[in-house]
Amino acid sequence: MSVFLGTHQNRFDAKGRVSIPAAFRNALRAQAEPGASLVILRPSHLHPCIEAWPQAAFASLAQPLGEIDVFSDAHDDLAASLYADAYPIDSDKEGRIIVPDSLRAHAGLRDEVAFMGLGRTFQIWEPEAAARRREDARSRSRAMTSRPQPTGAAS
Repeated sequence: MSVFLGTHQNRFDAKGRVSIPAAFRNALRAQAEPGASLVILRPSHLHPCIEAWPQAAFASLAQPLGEIDVFSDAHDDLAASLYADAYPIDSDKEGRIIVPDSLRAHAGLRDEVAFMGLGRTFQIWEPEAAARRREDARSRSRAMTSRPQPTGAAS
């Protein structure tokens, strides 16, 4: 399975298009099913960024819906949060996409964007916000790994 690695920065062109980094395009194409959109974009619930999901990964994200009563508020809420602001996107021949205005506003995107790989998905950030996010994540990761680990049996 292809994964999304690294952080790559690109600019919007005069027509509002931005190129998905070549390595990310290759990973998306490797995972694409015939006739499916290249990627699904949606706003992150946790951060001021856009989540980018290959079709199969997005399907697995929505899998818990099948376990919730279809007539419940919980089902409606989860379905609305997953699907209502999700956009299937295809690129042009040069690998450029148009990011919907509502998603650009959510992420505070202007001229430049940072594509941040997260393994099975990637995110699209305003570059300075992406740098802060990576630093915050590294700090929290260091804190988690530097905590003393319990040894021995509990008394």
